[in-house]
Amino acid sequence: MEFPQKSMPKKVNWSWTSAFIGAASAVAATALISAKPKDPTFHLISIKLTSFKINLSSINADLTLTVHVTNPNITPIHYSSTTMSIFYDGSFLGSAQVKAGSQPPRSCRVLELPAQLDGVELAHHAGKFFADVARREMALDAKVEISGTAKVLWWENGFKVHVDCHVTVDPIFLDVIDQENNSQLEISVP
Repeated sequence: MEFPQKSMPKKVNWSWTSAFIGAASAVAATALISAKPKDPTFHLISIKLTSFKINLSSINADLTLTVHVTNPNITPIHYSSTTMSIFYDGSFLGSAQVKAGSQPPRSCRVLELPAQLDGVELAHHAGKFFADVARREMALDAKVEISGTAKVLWWENGFKVHVDCHVTVDPIFLDVIDQENNSQLEISVP
């Protein structure tokens, strides 16, 4: 009578190197999954008139726009300088300068942007402007495209953020009454 032979369990070779590589791969996969880029947010806090200049051929107003910016991403960002365009009643009214800089991951920052408005262009819309002053509500639109880079682990990707803002201000005291901000993030894949 023959008895079935029992198979002996195979000995598995286990090493700390394999465990470390497996754990590192799991952490990297989790980081990449949670690294899905999110749109930054922009919120105009205040507008301050810094100077008003009248020349024979021009009228200019210098302003400082205080903007609260949030980077919700897990990576720091570095961005180049750019110009924000400001519109009134569909016409270009002026611009604000955004200096090159960086922002840490998951952080908020307050930026002060110097802006200059063309009073002559505003004069072309005098009827609407005086009606807005009487109502104490003036609608402005602003557009900006910010380019930069973000680094996740060892990959550095370029990005562009296109921001459209619609802001209602009190034209007398320059208080921000209401605003709607839309931003769109576009990642460059190398």
